Amino acid sequence: MASVPPGDIHTQPGTKIVINASYDDKHTCSRRVVWAIKATSMKSLGVDPACGVLDPKETTLMAVSCDTFDYGREDTNNDRITVEWCNTPEGAAKQFRREWFQGNGMVRRKNLPIEHNP
Repeated sequence: MASVPPGDIHTQPGTKIVINASYDDKHTCSRRVVWAIKATSMKSLGVDPACGVLDPKETTLMAVSCDTFDYGREDTNNDRITVEWCNTPEGAAKQFRREWFQGNGMVRRKNLPIEHNP
């Protein structure tokens, strides 16, 4: 697991998330990966599902939501969602395990800024 770095993950949208858009995550490598979503403001931003396991070439669709807030009164300039992923151990069951992120393997991250429509 530690010797082979995880391949790329292609996200759609690819560079930022506009809250009223859907979010698609596709794994394009030849190894199974475990993934998890983190948000700068988990109390106002939600992602469902927030974690999982993707087989090679598998895709998952996530719902990204935002609680109501007073636009212009709250600083949203740094809002972002971070996708983290790493290879699963060889032969492991297709079950999410957070401890795989703390092992010796490489963890990759992709930051997607959030743009709020006024």
